[in-house]
Amino acid sequence: MNTRERFLEVMKNFNTSVPTMKWEFGYWGETINKWYKSGLPKENPAPIPREYTSPSSSIYTMSWTCENKYVAEGEYPNGFVHMAGGLYWPTQGFALDQDVRDYFGMDQTQQLVDLNLFFYPMFEPKVLEEDDEMLKYQDIDGVVRLFLKKSATMASGWEWPIKDWKSWEQLKEERINMDKIRERLPKNWAQKVKEYKNRDYPLGLGGYPLGFFGTLAHLIGYDKLFFMYYDEPKLVHDIIDTFTNLWIAVFEEVLAEVEIDHMQIWEDISFGSGCMLSDAIMREFMLPYYKRLTGFLKSHGVDLIFVDTDGYCMKIIPFFIEAGATGMFPFEVHCGMDVVKVRKEFPELAIMGGIPKSEIQKGKKRIDQILEPVKEVLKTGGYIPFGDHFIPPEVEWEDFKYYRTRLNEIIDRV
Repeated sequence: MNTRERFLEVMKNFNTSVPTMKWEFGYWGETINKWYKSGLPKENPAPIPREYTSPSSSIYTMSWTCENKYVAEGEYPNGFVHMAGGLYWPTQGFALDQDVRDYFGMDQTQQLVDLNLFFYPMFEPKVLEEDDEMLKYQDIDGVVRLFLKKSATMASGWEWPIKDWKSWEQLKEERINMDKIRERLPKNWAQKVKEYKNRDYPLGLGGYPLGFFGTLAHLIGYDKLFFMYYDEPKLVHDIIDTFTNLWIAVFEEVLAEVEIDHMQIWEDISFGSGCMLSDAIMREFMLPYYKRLTGFLKSHGVDLIFVDTDGYCMKIIPFFIEAGATGMFPFEVHCGMDVVKVRKEFPELAIMGGIPKSEIQKGKKRIDQILEPVKEVLKTGGYIPFGDHFIPPEVEWEDFKYYRTRLNEIIDRV
């Protein structure tokens, strides 16, 4: 079987006789810099993408490509990520890893159709302020971001495009045009359709920052949004209703020509100890729109629908299942998530992730311990094990080599 066929057998059919994917969530740029110096063969280093194609795939590109004296030639900014299968690609101006994948004989990355699911035309990226220490810029989604060059982690939101009814109505009129849906498809769409029809990798829709909480937080800002749920409920409904209609219209164009394997919904709705929203808010402002989108997708043969949220999410899994989701990730262990417990309580939920990334640095004995739950959950099917977020630079190359080799051996025993 190729990667796509195995992915569907494992995640859709829970077929335990098929080896699961050999994927990781991804690796921070600082991690890759260290590993190259510690023994990872530098044969096909990933280039930093420079083209702006869509809000989903090109947000933060200006951060990674700006002049930065703190980034040595041939190295990556600390917060720049190499995608490794567990998290979809393209996304956020990040690169597609090849060297780590080739070293361990890992599987091809899942991919997303590169669609414009937000504002069309996109905002013109432009520098607002810059010196050797910082860059403040307007990104292609209209968000003003602040990037600190020395730490070179993800740029922080500074100002958001949706502030009130007036700003939203202007955005709708100028940048959400339902008459130009096909212009939101990739420029080389005919060529991509041919590629997709002969692909051997899983292909999905959505991804960051598409979500029924995630998109609002992304375009409004978390603090403002929390007040807006109570102060301007009609505005919140209008925003998410408009985007839901837009997403369905765009996906309908894609599904008319391409068979899609899965949907990725980004929420990051949880933090260390639980969900940021009450059940009542989720049911009023999220559930109806979730059901509309997931119902549409399933009626078009897209049966795998994943929700991406960090933090402790155990208590909200039933909500997402009710909303139509069939899988979740990455199940951060340090926040209290336990994939063995998740599997026992939700036997039909597809699971990805669940290995405590920061524990890998503690050596062979600890690595063997954290891989024991993997063996148990793999017996049930519907599971792709990998680190529960991007592998941090504290993880030494030798420790990662032992961990990834052992994990691959466990997968190969199926």
